[in-house]
Amino acid sequence: MRASVRAIVLALLMAFSGLLPRHAQAEMSRPEMPSPETLRVVVDISDQRMVVLWDHHPIHDWPVSTARAGKWTPRGTFTPQVLVRMHYSTIYDNAPMPWSIFFRGNYAIHGTEQVSRLGTPASAGCIRLAPENARVLFRAVQAVGKGNVTIVVKD
Repeated sequence: MRASVRAIVLALLMAFSGLLPRHAQAEMSRPEMPSPETLRVVVDISDQRMVVLWDHHPIHDWPVSTARAGKWTPRGTFTPQVLVRMHYSTIYDNAPMPWSIFFRGNYAIHGTEQVSRLGTPASAGCIRLAPENARVLFRAVQAVGKGNVTIVVKD
């Protein structure tokens, strides 16, 4: 899919899912606005937060859970490798991992059933999100294409 088509798909996805304020939706329809073509996902381990930037503009700020004591979440800059709508962990008792975005081997950003633990370290190393937020992120990555997404995980 060409970058401009992906940008339009992402804009429609964000607008119709009610994720952008009305004033931002109105601004997107202006012809002078640049076409959004990149996503940057920034995970701050110390704050247990994820910020999603769409062409350098923050559009989401969500609580996450990263590695609990004794476990590790990779740090660095990554590109999504594989997207899986519903994955079941082969390492952790077939634990459900909806809306998985694998970014380094077995490490993924994915939805979790343990939403009460979001905002605190609780995972075996993956980056957990509320399922509805994981779905939004998954679809956004699909819309812009994996090659146009950067995932940054920092302390």
